[in-house]
Parts: sequence; structure tokens; C-alpha cells
Amino acid sequence: LNGLAFRVFFSTQYIRHHSKPLYTPEPDICHELLGHAPMFVNNDFADFSQEIGLASLGASDENIEKLARCYWHSVEFGLCEEGGVKKAYGAGLLSSFGELEYACGGDQDEKPEIKPWDPKVAAYQEFPITTYQPVYFLAESLQDAKQQMRKFCEDLPRPFFAFHNVRSNTVNIDRPVKRVKKSAADARN
Repeated sequence: LNGLAFRVFFSTQYIRHHSKPLYTPEPDICHELLGHAPMFVNNDFADFSQEIGLASLGASDENIEKLARCYWHSVEFGLCEEGGVKKAYGAGLLSSFGELEYACGGDQDEKPEIKPWDPKVAAYQEFPITTYQPVYFLAESLQDAKQQMRKFCEDLPRPFFAFHNVRSNTVNIDRPVKRVKKSAADARN
């Protein structure tokens, strides 16, 4: 997650097996190019992703898990409304025709649960990684998703708060950080 703070996205080179072209449980190059790459052109989406990355800097392991769940339910499998129409913005949906149809289609027998986007809820929502999602979160817009995520991140306790300086394209923190020297015995534990 922390790479997102610096507007860096780590990608894979793997490609899904030809026997299952509609879905892969592992991120692959199709997922990266069809799902993530186009969305990072949208400023609200790029800022939203960076909010998660900035919040991860200095966060506790517990809060990293919360942020990872928010990331999963938004950047990977998020939905939003545009003109009253439900649309996908999550890369896991955009790169999987089968799951996209499942999440956004209206004519199937089995329908997923759609919850309003709320990072405080998404942070605790468990998820499967090898099947279609049983629960999706629907934001009013990408702008709304970003604002809610920013508020959620601001409320996370951290030893410092990181922010992106647009003019210098740097990440700064709001206070000095002291390094704690560990003994060799502490480092092994």
C-alpha cells in the first residue's frame, strides 16, 4: 500500500491461464492493464488511491489490515453511481467480464449484496479471494468515495501524518520521527 503514497503502482507480469479467460484469483497483466491502468488516469481515483497509501505510512499492523480491506472493496472491487447507473471502478471487476456482469448485471438469479460505500464498514468486511465477491460497496461518486476515505484515514491513529506536496511532488510528514535503535536480540524477535 505504501507505494501508492508516492503515486507508484506495483504491477505483475503473470498472465491468466487460457482455460479460464474470464476470471483469475491472482492479479495478472490483464488485470493491471484493463483494470488499474485506465483508472489511474482519473484524478479522483488517483487521489483516492494515494489517500490509502499515505495513511499506510506509519500505520499499525491492525490499521494496515483495515486499509487493505478498504483497498479491496474499492480499488479492486468498488462500484459507484454515475447518472443513476451503477458502474464499476474496481480493477477486479473491470478486468473480469464474468464478475463485472455478476456485480452490475440485473438479470441473474444469484445477486450479490450491495452496501453503501463507508470505509468504517468496509474496513471490517471480510472477503474471499478465489470466488466472486458476495458483497460490493457502492459510492455515490468517485469524489464521494475519496472524501469518505480521506476522513476515515484522518481518524486513524498514527505517530505522524503524511501528506503529498503537489508543487514539489514529494511526501512530507507533519512532525519529526525518531528512530528507535534495537539490539540484535530485539531484531530477532
